[in-house]
Amino acid sequence: MKSFRVFFLALLLLAAPLLKVARSDSEAEGVDAAESVQPTEEATDLGIVGSEADAQDFGDENFNPAPGVDTICVFPKNSAKIIPAGLESELLVGVKNDGESSINVIAIKASVHLPFDHSLLVQNLTAQAFNNATVPAAGQATFPYIFAVSKFLQAGTFDLVGTIIYEIDQQAYQSTFYNGTVEVVESGGFLSVESVFLICLGSALLVLFGLWIHGQILNLSKVKKKNP
Repeated sequence: MKSFRVFFLALLLLAAPLLKVARSDSEAEGVDAAESVQPTEEATDLGIVGSEADAQDFGDENFNPAPGVDTICVFPKNSAKIIPAGLESELLVGVKNDGESSINVIAIKASVHLPFDHSLLVQNLTAQAFNNATVPAAGQATFPYIFAVSKFLQAGTFDLVGTIIYEIDQQAYQSTFYNGTVEVVESGGFLSVESVFLICLGSALLVLFGLWIHGQILNLSKVKKKNP
């Protein structure tokens, strides 16, 4: 009986650092809405995707939103906003220009934060630049943004903050098109590293429990033999 207790405590002591390693390694909406942000015939030159370097001129600065510019975000065929870690995901940014001047779209950028504190940055996602991307006055257009979170990001709920950067009359502006939660899931397999570990730990505990029951039965049998 004492040996079983010692073995059980040893197993728990071994389990704690393994679970910590698993966690540290992991850390190292709707089709209908999409129709509402489809480009109109007035929205010309929707933009050729440029290099990330083109977006660096504005990527580290913050600007105010321009009056008369409205944005909307849609995750095509992904209303649950599920983001597989390490794989590309796509969202669409709709821009409506109610101003008197055309908009020159520069880039789209996004970042991932912990949901309870946005000051805790998890990952800066790749900025996507556009060339010749304009939205005329009283027009609207849709811009794609393709991104991927780190394959080492632990599965769970995070906040995604997306921003579109643009110019009006050579004045830089930016608008936040999305500031909400997304669900990051693992893409490597059916079970995560932690799930496999917990299954193994549970199996080991079941084996220990079975051995303990077996020992109790043997002890009971010995007592009955001594006291017929």
